Amino acid sequence: MKNIFLKHERLMRRMLEILPGFTSWSLILFPFWGSFFSPAIVAYFVLLFDVFWFYKSATFAFTVVLSHLRIKASEQLDWVGEAKGFSDWQKVSHVIIVATAKEPLHLLRRTFASLAAQDLPRKQLFVVLAMEAIEDPAQRKIKERELRQEFGKKLPNIFVTVHELKENEIKGKHANERYAAMWVYENLIKKGRLTLDYTTVTSCDADHVYHCKYFSYLTFKFLDDPGRYEKFWQPAILFYNNFWRIPALSRVANTFGSLWNMSLLSRKDRMINQQNYSLSFTLLNKVGYWDPKVIPEDYHIFFKAYFGTKGKAEVEPIYLPLYADAAESRGFLKTTRNQYEQFKRWAWGVSDDPYVIRSYFLVPGVPFWDKTVRVLRLIEDHFLWPVNWFIITVGVNIPTFLNPNFGRTILGFTLPRLSSLILTICLVFLVVILIVDWRQRPPRPSGVSRWRAVLIPFEFILMPVAGFIFTALPGLDAHTRLMLGRYIEYRVTEKV
Repeated sequence: MKNIFLKHERLMRRMLEILPGFTSWSLILFPFWGSFFSPAIVAYFVLLFDVFWFYKSATFAFTVVLSHLRIKASEQLDWVGEAKGFSDWQKVSHVIIVATAKEPLHLLRRTFASLAAQDLPRKQLFVVLAMEAIEDPAQRKIKERELRQEFGKKLPNIFVTVHELKENEIKGKHANERYAAMWVYENLIKKGRLTLDYTTVTSCDADHVYHCKYFSYLTFKFLDDPGRYEKFWQPAILFYNNFWRIPALSRVANTFGSLWNMSLLSRKDRMINQQNYSLSFTLLNKVGYWDPKVIPEDYHIFFKAYFGTKGKAEVEPIYLPLYADAAESRGFLKTTRNQYEQFKRWAWGVSDDPYVIRSYFLVPGVPFWDKTVRVLRLIEDHFLWPVNWFIITVGVNIPTFLNPNFGRTILGFTLPRLSSLILTICLVFLVVILIVDWRQRPPRPSGVSRWRAVLIPFEFILMPVAGFIFTALPGLDAHTRLMLGRYIEYRVTEKV
């Protein structure tokens, strides 16, 4: 395989780009054409998928409860006191790169306010407002002036970078934060203001709000870990900032996304950093920073580090919430479209799978079983992204609908009932998940009626619709575009 990859580099990459779309379309269409030729095999395929879904639901419910309890415990701990147990705790500095591209000032204020509220001495925080040159210069100056005036005393280390897109770059967060991180290395680390081995770097979006103990927790985790230079740290990203404003359809999708992110903290075996995360500057510098041409920067930087360290890189959980905005716009239709585009961009992470699979075969010295399990789980998450909804929702009815004779067999008669039983049991896990959501989500604002809050659990009857619009369709869209070579461009999610 190594020789094949080296001899036919472009052909192999193109084939690997076709593979996700080919796989997802094949699995989705199999129940349709298979019902005419081998309905029994289709029936067993659907039942196997139902059992697989039962397993995922059970582990989801268990890990989300476990993560919730750990988060509540972590919120009560004195992480500054824990960090002070190390004599060199004051040497640790945290660079926070706040990547922004035309986001409104009030969102940046909220992010900066959460940084100013940290219980760690703020002199240890180095905030980089990473702006884009495409934004109007006057607006950039207004934002910089307002943020410095409001937070300059609490956050004495505020820096501003302006990234101009180059020919060898693709527009997006990845290129912007790469530029900002390299600026920090040249202007702060090389000049001795920051110590490379005592500095972490955090990738932050403009709408993110930190828990007040995040950086004291991170300081402790950094100092307490002998393998700190091969680690990423990941909080629970919860799309709760605008929970009470967005439409019910979007709220259902984002609730499941939030709880899924929370549950992953207790699944170190399948954790990969995403959206907002931290790593040592030593590791970032060692692997060559973010790739200026790769849109899914979070997964890519992890696997770049993973293969660059011969499989030693890992993601450690930070059991604290990190609040983010769900996609929103003005009006239901625009919000739905905005949300769809965001999920499509996340699904576009599948475009990085060819790089991971190629590295699997070409990079020597990585433990075989570890890299195999990681790649298989990546393929499971990405390749099945658009498939799950179709098989779980409509797959069971297709064989008997298209082949009435099969419906008169014992297997055909039993299939809908057995599938329904398995999926009904999964509703028990849904109840558990909804209880965690109720305990974790932000309190009801004064302008929201009690009745609306009471009715929120009933919104989950929209799950099939939300799953189709925000999971199956954008996933299939991304897979098909990659398969056809119609690569997407990075689109900044609209912020309201």
